[in-house]
Amino acid sequence: MKIKRLIYVVSAAVTVLLIAAAFSFVKERSVPKAKPIPHSNIRLNLTVKNADSDIPELEGLDKKVRYYMRKWQFKGASLAITRNDSLVYAKGYGWADEEKQIPMEPGHILRMASVSKLLTATGIMVLQDKGMLNIKDTVFGPSGILNDTLFTTVIKDRNYSRITVEHLLRHQGGFHRDPLFSSRDVKHQMQLDHAPEKEDFYRLVLSRRLRFQPGTWQDYSNFGYLLLSEIIEKVSGMPYEKFMREQVLIPAGCHDMHIAGSYYSDRRDNEVRYYTHEGDGKFIEEYNDSGVMVERCYGGNNIPLLSGAGAWCGSPIEIARLVASIDGEPTVPDIISEESFRQMIEYFDNETFSLGWNDTHPDKGWSRSGTLSGTCALVRHFPDGECWILITNTSTWKGPGQARYTNDLFRQCRELYSDILPARNLFE
Repeated sequence: MKIKRLIYVVSAAVTVLLIAAAFSFVKERSVPKAKPIPHSNIRLNLTVKNADSDIPELEGLDKKVRYYMRKWQFKGASLAITRNDSLVYAKGYGWADEEKQIPMEPGHILRMASVSKLLTATGIMVLQDKGMLNIKDTVFGPSGILNDTLFTTVIKDRNYSRITVEHLLRHQGGFHRDPLFSSRDVKHQMQLDHAPEKEDFYRLVLSRRLRFQPGTWQDYSNFGYLLLSEIIEKVSGMPYEKFMREQVLIPAGCHDMHIAGSYYSDRRDNEVRYYTHEGDGKFIEEYNDSGVMVERCYGGNNIPLLSGAGAWCGSPIEIARLVASIDGEPTVPDIISEESFRQMIEYFDNETFSLGWNDTHPDKGWSRSGTLSGTCALVRHFPDGECWILITNTSTWKGPGQARYTNDLFRQCRELYSDILPARNLFE
């Protein structure tokens, strides 16, 4: 009897252990730990295709986007959607180049206009994390970052010495003019024998008194972000584009972002053709004052001169990858510190610009828009972890106001299709 009882006790104990082990195994399998995705060498623009997002359940989403394009007469558009740092949807619509009958694919690159400011702000934060500057540093004056003769000899208003890097990031510098889109007028005003270069713009703007004391108000300034590009060059000792590619974009997994050209002949192999809306203003005089009439999107502005204010081109999927690298989420490792991330999204009020972003309202998410002749762009990162990015290769007469309508498109599509977006990661 003792032997039988011993066998029974041992058998029961083994059974309990097996059940516990099985439960532990099931529990471990049912709640997998999220593994960070290392910085990628994958060329997303070469690997992600329209066919990857040809999903029958999401045909309604595609119809919504195509209706939006017809309404606003967009030749082509590209959409990328991420959720919690995973690329779940990417689709090109319409034509990348209608004349050559090239359909839009997710890997086509487009001018992103002022979305470029988000890249530049990230570059500043990378320099801060390296200990090479601080956003509280002053820009001008003997102890300022830009203390070269070019700046010290032209500035007369002592209030310039109060401008900090953060003021430039938040459009709070107080500059009298923002003339980067007025090359012909500046050439005439300064009586130049050449199209104005960045040094000419520096001399023109910095010789004037400030409109308001730095930090007391905000006035959207492309010129301020041109100065930030100059700061990146001065502090890093590298050309702006080279620093951004090597120290910001490639570490983030963005291998195909470039400073765009002004003309169709300047385009990259996988860059789209741009189109300007019909009507008055479609054709204007060339920015260099040659007297030649050009389509506004090709020669109307000196695009490379815009530098970190608006000159970058890239695909929505690589912009999504950059956002995933600065959003504080662990799946894609961030290229900036937690402190710098918090500074970029710090929210004060509706009147104060965030760093690089237009707005970072805690309840509404983060937004960054951009418009330029031939393109409209919007990046929206929502509080639930989704990020929607749409860029077109056609501009509209709404200008910056077009972002409102794209935002409405995002809202409608999220309400209808967010719950059925596939659980996958095209970044991998």
